[in-house]
Amino acid sequence: MRKEVLFSGFGGQGVILASVILGRAAAVYEGLYAVQTQSYGPESRGGASKAEVVISDEPIDYPKTLEPDYAVFFSQEAYSKYLHTVKEGAKVIIEKDLVPHRDLEFEKKLDVIALPLTEIAEETTGLSLTMNILTLGILTAWTDVVSKEAIEKAVLDTVPKGTEEINKRALKKGFEIGEKAKAGEL
Repeated sequence: MRKEVLFSGFGGQGVILASVILGRAAAVYEGLYAVQTQSYGPESRGGASKAEVVISDEPIDYPKTLEPDYAVFFSQEAYSKYLHTVKEGAKVIIEKDLVPHRDLEFEKKLDVIALPLTEIAEETTGLSLTMNILTLGILTAWTDVVSKEAIEKAVLDTVPKGTEEINKRALKKGFEIGEKAKAGEL
């Protein structure tokens, strides 16, 4: 079993943090092999960023995604650049307010959820920057890439001290949305 996950957006959206948390959930709490890689522009905020997580039940021979099974697109630039790298049938999450120009023809080959993730995060926690944790909740509940327990422990391990409760709220809201997606209600 090899699962490939691509997170992409712009700096400041928590793309890299989300990938680190997912990798930690898989490796530390699920006992799987996981490799996380990242790349981003020279700007720490606003530049393009991409992070990949490869999860497997056996040692990983190549640490990058070849054809992601799952992808998250938080920006138009990321979507335009990486959409066509995902495998047919991939589960894809899109921040619909930040990706206005979509390739709907190509998306027919995928399983896509497009939601105003930033807005949902803001309504849930009062902070738009919890959007990455909300998205991890959606991804986890929708795909079972790792267990809910593992992702929750990894989130609580990783987020800054004092922000655990707000991040837990974002994660749980993500679980709710992911369960709806899994049930075909989105």
